[in-house]
Amino acid sequence: MERTSVDFACVADNLRESFRVLAASRNQGDIRELRGVSIASANVTFQMFNAAFLSCPVASDQDLAQRILLAALHFGKHDRAWAYWVCEDWMDARTRRNSPKVFDQHRLRHTVDLPGLAADHLLPPAKPLAQLDFRRVENGPVRDAFCSIGSACFNVPLTWFCEVFEAESVWSRFLAWVGYHDSQPVTSAAVVIGAGAAGVYNVATLPQWQRQGYGEAVMRHALAEVKREHGIDRTILQATPAGYHLYQRMGYRLVTKVAVYSS
Repeated sequence: MERTSVDFACVADNLRESFRVLAASRNQGDIRELRGVSIASANVTFQMFNAAFLSCPVASDQDLAQRILLAALHFGKHDRAWAYWVCEDWMDARTRRNSPKVFDQHRLRHTVDLPGLAADHLLPPAKPLAQLDFRRVENGPVRDAFCSIGSACFNVPLTWFCEVFEAESVWSRFLAWVGYHDSQPVTSAAVVIGAGAAGVYNVATLPQWQRQGYGEAVMRHALAEVKREHGIDRTILQATPAGYHLYQRMGYRLVTKVAVYSS
């Protein structure tokens, strides 16, 4: 598959930055660097946001095991469930093949694989975009709508989702919009700037409103606003199976794969 000029490290660094933004917004959040491991933990009930990341190349299975142990020891002190987000290009081919077994040996179960995609510029829409009323997320009803959409689409209890995004300060760097149809909130998207790119996150459309182009519309609106305010064209994201073909049509290409393991 054709690749962009963006390398995997851009995807990995922007992903890590998105978690740092959320962790920094909370008094209980924890951001630190260990040997070859980055911690960006919001210290919340939803374990996916209590995260560890590889931060440099992995030399061997033993090296990977040591980095898993470092993260496990850190989170063990806080008695929190957690997740390891692994950009697989940090590992050589042999370690990558063996990595699921190494994580399993340390009681981390494989949760999902997410293709890491990037685009230097978006392609024009293939058809006219859906017409929605877009509202910037801050505190109040729009934030509540953003959390409700995320909770429904990602199958997470609403209280868990609200806990992650409850701090007012998060919205200064976690730039998010909700799209409304006839005054009803139906879709959402967020952007985090980091590593020279706009990282797209939390693209979600309520099930009863899907297949009407709302996800693409809110995502393009969010990226247009970020370009207007910050002058950034280059974008990255981690695709779900449902959105993969849409993102390809928008001009995204495969850069890496992100595997998620959870305790």
